[in-house]
Amino acid sequence: MLIRRPRGSRLALRGLDCQVSQRRDDSQTSRPCRVGARRERGTATGTIAAVPDTPAATPAPSSTAAPRRGFRAWPRWSRWSAYGVLAVVLLLVAALVAGVVVVRQSFPQTSGDLSLQGLDGTVKVLRDDHGIPQVYAGTSHDLFYAQGFVQAQDRFFEMDVRRHTTAGRLSEMFGEATLETDKTIRTMGWRRVAEQELSRLQPATLAYLQAYSNGVNAYLHRHSPSEISLEYTVLGLKNSDYQIEDWTPADSVAWLKAMAWDLRGNMDDEIERGLMSATRTPAEIAELFPPYPYDRHRPIVDQGAVVDKVFEQDATRGGTRKPSRPPVSRAAEGALERVHRAVRDLPALLGKGDGLGSNAWVVDGDHSTTGEPILANDPHLGVSMPGIWYQMGLHCTTLTDDCPFDVSGFTFSGLPGVVIGHNQQVAWGFTNLGPDVIDLYLEKVEGRTYLYDGAQRPMRMRDEEIKVLGRSKPFRFTVRATRHGPLLSDVSPELSTVGANAPAGEDAPDRGNGYAVSLAWTALTPGSTADAIFEIDKSGDWEQFRAAAADFAVPSQNLVYADRAGNIGYQAPGRIPIRKSGNTGDYPALGWLKSDDWTGRYVPYAALPSVLNPSDGFVATANQAVIGTDYPYYLGDSWAPGYRSQRIADLLQRRAKVSVADMSRIQRDTRNGFAPTFVPYLLKIFMPSEYLAGGQRLLNGWDFKQGPGSAAAAYYNAVWKNTLALTFHDELKQSVWPDGGGRWFEVMRRLLAQPDSHWWDDVRTDGVIETRDDILEKAMAQARDELVRRQARRAVDWTWGHQHQLDLRSPALGGDTVPAPVRWLFNRGGYQVGGGGEIVDATAWDAAADDYTVTAAPSMRMVVSLANPDDSRWVNLTGVSGHAFDPHYADQTKLWVDGSTLPWVSSPRAVERATDATLTLRPANDD
Repeated sequence: MLIRRPRGSRLALRGLDCQVSQRRDDSQTSRPCRVGARRERGTATGTIAAVPDTPAATPAPSSTAAPRRGFRAWPRWSRWSAYGVLAVVLLLVAALVAGVVVVRQSFPQTSGDLSLQGLDGTVKVLRDDHGIPQVYAGTSHDLFYAQGFVQAQDRFFEMDVRRHTTAGRLSEMFGEATLETDKTIRTMGWRRVAEQELSRLQPATLAYLQAYSNGVNAYLHRHSPSEISLEYTVLGLKNSDYQIEDWTPADSVAWLKAMAWDLRGNMDDEIERGLMSATRTPAEIAELFPPYPYDRHRPIVDQGAVVDKVFEQDATRGGTRKPSRPPVSRAAEGALERVHRAVRDLPALLGKGDGLGSNAWVVDGDHSTTGEPILANDPHLGVSMPGIWYQMGLHCTTLTDDCPFDVSGFTFSGLPGVVIGHNQQVAWGFTNLGPDVIDLYLEKVEGRTYLYDGAQRPMRMRDEEIKVLGRSKPFRFTVRATRHGPLLSDVSPELSTVGANAPAGEDAPDRGNGYAVSLAWTALTPGSTADAIFEIDKSGDWEQFRAAAADFAVPSQNLVYADRAGNIGYQAPGRIPIRKSGNTGDYPALGWLKSDDWTGRYVPYAALPSVLNPSDGFVATANQAVIGTDYPYYLGDSWAPGYRSQRIADLLQRRAKVSVADMSRIQRDTRNGFAPTFVPYLLKIFMPSEYLAGGQRLLNGWDFKQGPGSAAAAYYNAVWKNTLALTFHDELKQSVWPDGGGRWFEVMRRLLAQPDSHWWDDVRTDGVIETRDDILEKAMAQARDELVRRQARRAVDWTWGHQHQLDLRSPALGGDTVPAPVRWLFNRGGYQVGGGGEIVDATAWDAAADDYTVTAAPSMRMVVSLANPDDSRWVNLTGVSGHAFDPHYADQTKLWVDGSTLPWVSSPRAVERATDATLTLRPANDD
């Protein structure tokens, strides 16, 4: 049975005593409650319907007896058949009623009154007709307490899975299947770092985190697990002993490590370069990782330099670039393969692959129809059910030093505050900066020591213990670490050996047994990002905003800014390491060389790129290069190639002034920026039959837009997918096959100009050397056949949306290994969408996969009007609820698919007008 550990408040349960005691600090404890128990629900006072003490009178006989005589006259087999049919109908009705009860019992109470221990005063939670909550409270404590309570109402199972993920404890819930994931995360120590961060945070931040935790726990203590979420009922069929624990501040802070991991920058590129170096030359690898095309696509900040350690946007001067170095030796291949597999198998809490990124841009009042700035943002993250973001507003009824918050926007369930949004003075948005904040180090390991600077150094060791569902004893293992960080290559027993017979390479003093791989990552050092979230939420001008952003350590982001005084700006925050001259950050570094270490210093915040009120009247960020090559510090080079950012800039410059509606339309733009380069090559190919030419003709006159109804887009993307496969699958390992994202646009742009490049040749064909046009012809033929199989024989009947679909899966209970009836409960899908990878409407897909299913997408869209914040617009990928079949589980998905948005009001009067339900939370001692 699912049970609750002793934690919380007294429950009114049928047939179950959940004892409650009061602690000195006014928090509550409770005795475990079984999942089968059910709290009496009804009005705010919890009334129970009365049952009569006397039996009902027996009705007198009547003339209705005649039909019964007729029924008895039926043949016996007919009567038994009728009884059988009636029994089946009754069973179906009973099952339906029971199912409805089980599903609906976790739906939150959104109106009426509730009394809660620990509140200072009355709190109002106003929800609109999409269930989006706006919280009004008199103190900061009550504001974040209520935020925790409300998010637990809507999303606690998601919160619970997230905290088990970040703590490396998924195996407690799901068993052996998640053990390798837990080992990898325990090895990195996300939870340990989060706990260390707590002592470094500001007292106010700690108070907000604790108030939030108390609010979450207040909800947990009032409900049995099955009332908290349907998932616990399903989980109880397999894991009847699972216990729900109280929420803690460390649970919230640990989520910041998950954000940093999924947005970690170039680690995957570093691994891929290392793996390729075993079989490819440095020149060939460089062709697959081309430099940013500064001559074609502008960086975010295109002027300025660091002068006296301060970035000045109007200054320019020459700077330094990173050094170059030869790739790693073949001895490293085994270790890198182990790490690559471990990293690949980690759950993607925000998403995976080239599609991760964002769009954010802002225009000033001279370029807007409102006369004041307008800001837009749509982060591109993994797709899931429920969506990653949670919409809400947090409002102090009177703004004071104790309660300075009047903020609305998007946050994560499990994390107090608002991450992206606006208050009544400023608005902000994020895109991933993608700096190089992570390095892998090859380590020469001998027993319990490793080689560094000519001497053997002792490793740091710690023991870990993981409880695993289905095991009588916990799994125990030892984490080893060098001065650079934990050994990621230890995470799996099946991958414990490392190239014992491979060449050691010139830099190793002896052959040894190969290499281990350690991880150096800025997020493994305690930081202050939690402080930054609250400081940004209450900032009132550019200087306050910049000061708040200085605490945003990880993940490093591009911040776009606007305020009601008419200013717009950009700031790059984050902890970005300064490397010694021997470490380029592109390939795994050599752990035994002192010259490959980090210096221990970070790029000074004052020297990071920043701009206020640029002369051209807008700032556009879409994961492109941050600044030009004259910048003296190395930030990284794994940028998106700039097709999205250039398209946004082009669209903004086409109009003298843009409106809120214009900004929303730009977010939905589906033009493929690489197609104008690729299509002319395809149209020059002679197709030998009418059948094959039918697809090619779709490209004549195509506007390069990838709407869901486009036949040309369907064909083009099939050709693109097949071109990549025919060009690279024969010469690269499957683990590094092209995913077709933005980097590969630039690879292919350069390769198309080399018709006889060795990459075009298919090494699997003996005696034949293929050229560019051979591969393109074959790719178009294969695309034609593929679309006939997938859609229809006539090319004009194809649509891009038919093969490019959005499926939303529950990360915990929606995977292919889960029984189909369970997947049906929680997953939603089959939405036909337009867009594509490295397109403004960035619905990415993986060209190395078998289909064109969306892997990452705009996880939300928002447009903020600084002239009147009540004119702003927003939409989420799914809905605010995490409860399957709740009206707000996926009520925004169709809007998102159609490109529509919702009104986003935040002033008290406008919120009141939009309110559909009001829940009043009162201190328990008021009753």
